[in-house]
Amino acid sequence: MKRRDFLKGATALTAGAMAAGDRGFSAAWAQDRKDTLLAVSELGPNSLDTEVVGANRAAYEVTWNVYDRLLTFGVKKDENGNDYYDYRTLKPELAEEWDARDMSVTFKLRKDAKFHDGTPVTAKDVKWSFDRAIGVGGYPKFIFSNVSMTSPEQFVVVDDHTFRFDYAKRDNYTIPYIASPVGLIYNSALIKKNAAADDPWGVKWTKQNTAGSGAYMVESWTPGQEIVFVRNDQWNRGPAPKMRRVIARVVPAAGTRRALLERGDVDFSFDIPPKDASDLAESKNVKVISTLMDNTVYFLSMNVNLPPFDNVKVRQAMAYAMPYKEIVQLALFGRGRELSGGPKTVSTPDWPQPQPYTTDLAKAKQLLVEAGYADGFETTLSYDLGAAVTNEPLCTLIQNNLAKIGVRVTLNKIPGASWRSQKASKKLPMLVDVFGGWLSYPYFYFGYVYYDPAALHNSSAYQNAEMVRLIEESHFNPDSKAADDAAIRYIQIAFDEMPYVSLFQPYLNVASKVNVSGFCYWFFRQVDYRRFVKA
Repeated sequence: MKRRDFLKGATALTAGAMAAGDRGFSAAWAQDRKDTLLAVSELGPNSLDTEVVGANRAAYEVTWNVYDRLLTFGVKKDENGNDYYDYRTLKPELAEEWDARDMSVTFKLRKDAKFHDGTPVTAKDVKWSFDRAIGVGGYPKFIFSNVSMTSPEQFVVVDDHTFRFDYAKRDNYTIPYIASPVGLIYNSALIKKNAAADDPWGVKWTKQNTAGSGAYMVESWTPGQEIVFVRNDQWNRGPAPKMRRVIARVVPAAGTRRALLERGDVDFSFDIPPKDASDLAESKNVKVISTLMDNTVYFLSMNVNLPPFDNVKVRQAMAYAMPYKEIVQLALFGRGRELSGGPKTVSTPDWPQPQPYTTDLAKAKQLLVEAGYADGFETTLSYDLGAAVTNEPLCTLIQNNLAKIGVRVTLNKIPGASWRSQKASKKLPMLVDVFGGWLSYPYFYFGYVYYDPAALHNSSAYQNAEMVRLIEESHFNPDSKAADDAAIRYIQIAFDEMPYVSLFQPYLNVASKVNVSGFCYWFFRQVDYRRFVKA
């Protein structure tokens, strides 16, 4: 199968993207003011508060720029010289210092930090914010519970500028997660003024209003269209942002976003399709940055409770039958890292890492014979239609290769609105999906995908008692070598038993005018506007 055949398919999928034109982008939108950044993306936030149940990923972009956390992460350069968060380096934000003990962590807060309305930030606000994360019951509660932050009694106000977290159980990942977007510090007095008896945490108000102390404030928000950030000139928890104003516009059609950038009407385009990244990289007027998504894998999942995938040899045969190189070149236009051809014996806890399988149809066929499927079998391969630009050519390549070993595949295209419920049913024999764990520790991938057979992201319904024990070892053992050794072992088990075939590690692609710099990759895969500069 040739690349041009897939180019035709990709073109068909985006046909009509320009039909909507660029209505709403006036001459003023194309202005080139040095202190204003004009950004476009496919989706905007559905809430200004990520603790609201149902808040989408774009909402993290709001809260990261508008709120502070006690700690943040450092920034390093990746192998291509691009800015990339450093998960091994914690730095102060609202906390100017911290003291980590065996069963507690004490934070000394900055005494000059203020919320946007001028109210001083105190330890009472920190405790109330952490109490709220647990009390609201949204995604932050889920995250907090996974790093042993489960009870308000663990959050202690020592004095106005000293806050202590007490461990209920020693956890390796509590402190890093305090620096994540779920560790937001809210203006408790302001939210309490806007709360109600049936809404004690004020989530109805914070869905459309902010109560932060961060580098930016929300000047205006039109859901589904545009959000405008304005710089908080009193912010001193890091280098002052260069951009006085950021206008983040929602433009659903990828073709329109591309045209606006090529014409110079916008400064920055976030999360562009692989084909556009490949094409725009040849332009002299546009700069493309492609960054490997941290702790993220696109995979083929096989339900281990459904024949024939209850047979490990069948699952290994699928691994040998995957067209790894063609997937990266044809479906991703080279914007991905192959995860095949690694050593047979795992020796590092790095994740993702290449698995010890390559495309070998003869070996795949041999394993099917050994498993009792000499004539192959029929099955379905499901995928999310909401991500069809990548999933359709990807699954077609898999379908074609499996046909060569006698596995007859029917593609099952599931609408995006139904994807999660269909996946959660555990009734799909085979599917293609992607999962990314926050922070680059293997625990945050395996703890979600391999640990609990009933969990949403464990679409294989896989369960292994030794795997569970090792995941817990890497989570809780304070001995870093023992934790790494546990991770090495459970990665090996995953490659031996193959409930999931790792296909590739995807890139996050962004593009900007050549005079714009400062984009930094963050693990939650949204934009930090604090570092942007226009030459």
